[in-house]
Amino acid sequence: MQRTDNVRPVIIKRKKVVSGGGHHGGAWKVAYADFVTAMMAFFLMLWLLGSVTEDQRQGIADYFQDASVIPTQTSGAESILFGESARISLKVTERDPLAELDEEDSRAFEGVLDRLEAMLSEFSALDDIVEHIAIRVTDEGLVIEMFDLEHASLFDPETAAPRPVFLILIELVTEAFGMVENKVAIDVHSRSFPAVIRENPVWHVTTARAQATREAMQQNGLDPQRARRVTGHADRDLATENPMAARNNRVELILLREDHRR
Repeated sequence: MQRTDNVRPVIIKRKKVVSGGGHHGGAWKVAYADFVTAMMAFFLMLWLLGSVTEDQRQGIADYFQDASVIPTQTSGAESILFGESARISLKVTERDPLAELDEEDSRAFEGVLDRLEAMLSEFSALDDIVEHIAIRVTDEGLVIEMFDLEHASLFDPETAAPRPVFLILIELVTEAFGMVENKVAIDVHSRSFPAVIRENPVWHVTTARAQATREAMQQNGLDPQRARRVTGHADRDLATENPMAARNNRVELILLREDHRR
């Protein structure tokens, strides 16, 4: 049959379709998106670490590490230091050999720490009570340090009137100290005040708080004969570079070592 002149021929074009987006495909877009997300997370982490304090960084580090107590000593030459962490996790780190303990002190301190950690863990959800406490070992003995936070203090401002958090801590520490017979020292420190004030209260405040601490411990069962010294240090021994920081307001309860008991 002959086609008529007004009918166009039908032309079929076959187009080859290459799956995957050509030579490179689309997988690189997913990989690039993952890379950008990871970099954003990385720089966000760096920014967050740079915006927290040293104590907060230490608390974060302790959270991801196993907690430990005083290790069993085999030669008497090991040394310990409890880092100033805001958590009750008592992490053992290395210490100057001057802080090495004899066997009797090691057993005594370990028993006190086990008991204190068990009791404090019960209060871990109550207004961050453990944020006020740090534990370390010095040449004198086992130091239980209680200190003010910027948003929460142990005493009413510039007075020796204790707040509930301090009374709770004193009760717990006194009970733990009751497990041993070591003598106890009480040292109280204060932040500095502006030089322009008419009467600087640091001496009066620290001595009054030291006596209030002694009385509170005795009311909770501490034998009065165990008190070796009760001292107010004013602002002569600061804990931070900023002399007026709240962290300088602190009470140190020291369970004295064998050679400091007498």
